[in-house]
Formats: sequence, C-alpha cells, structure tokens
Amino acid sequence: MRKFTIIILLLSNYFVFSQELSAQNADINLLKRVHHAAPGLKPVSVFLSETAVPLNLAVPVVIGGYGLINQDKNLIKDAVGIALASGINLGMTEVLKRSIQRERPGYTYPDDITMYKLKTDYAMPSGHTSGCFATATALSLKYPEWYVVVPAYVWATSVGLSRMHLGMHYPTDVLAGAALGAGSAFLSYKLNEWIWNNYDIKGFKIIRKE
Repeated sequence: MRKFTIIILLLSNYFVFSQELSAQNADINLLKRVHHAAPGLKPVSVFLSETAVPLNLAVPVVIGGYGLINQDKNLIKDAVGIALASGINLGMTEVLKRSIQRERPGYTYPDDITMYKLKTDYAMPSGHTSGCFATATALSLKYPEWYVVVPAYVWATSVGLSRMHLGMHYPTDVLAGAALGAGSAFLSYKLNEWIWNNYDIKGFKIIRKE
C-alpha cells in the first residue's frame, strides 16, 4: 500500500508541477467522450459528486467521536491523521488552483461542454477528487484490508469520473487531484506518526510526552 502511495506521490510531481498544464487535444477529446457518454446517468454522477464533501467530513468525525466516547487512543489517532490529510490537501489544492489558474472546460469550450453547476473558481486540480483520494488513501494506510481499500478507492475514482461526466474538469485535473490527494495523505500519515510518537492523550487532552 505504501509503495502504491509513493507512486501516486511521484505522479503528483508530474501532473501538478509540469509546465504542460494547458488543455491538450487528447485531454479535451477524452473529456468530450466521457461528458457525452450515458446522459441518462447524469443524476448518478450528480449524486456521486455531491457525496465528496459530506463523506470527507464525516469519516474523521465519526471515527474520532467513537474513539473519544470509548477512550480509544488508536481511533483518535486515526481520526487526527485522516483530518490532517484533508486539511493539507485542501490547502495545497487552493494554492495550486490559484497558481495555475486553469479555466474550467465549460468556459473554454462552451459549445461542447455543459457544466452541471456554474463555478467561478479554477479547475486544476480537481478539489472533489483530491479530497476523496486524500480520505481514501488515509483510510487505506491505516486499515490496509481489502474491504477498506477497494470501496474507498472505487468511491474516490467514481467521484473523479463524475466530475468529468458533469463537465466540471478535464481528465488531467482529475489525475492531478488524485495524485495530490494521495500525496497529502501520505505526508499526513508520516506527520501523524511523529505527532503520536511525541504526544499522548490524558483524559480529553493531548499532552507532550516527557
């Protein structure tokens, strides 16, 4: 699992920091295929897309709440790690969006792409995708069982595809989001391990170890 995450992190260096970030023919052509495929499934894509923010928030809250109620330090540690992954990812996503300033495809190709929701922020990287991959990777690093890893990544991938189906992002936006989310989760995993090696929980307080 860690090797997979390292590969995703390396991909993030390519997609996020590459100088070839403008929409290429292959990028828009693939988007058109996905966007115009199975129009009857648009409501499913809307549903999947709308699950991103609530589930990204709910996962650490539920795990952390259960850990606090039962005074389970491991669960609290896991919740902190997942929340940290989301926080790092959100910060990096916003920085990159404002730095790259890539217009959404619906504005660049209004005759070919119809966005299901008008948004004025930038496209690269996909925030929905990066958030879902941050959560999926953080969960997979903490609970590397197939029944956690497979559903988590199927959900994250489905959200990424839904963003293209709904005309909100180019394929490279989604790939960059996936790489950034996974990389953020890997970074938070290492940082979280350091935190809990140096701090402990006493009652409902986190204190530094002697």
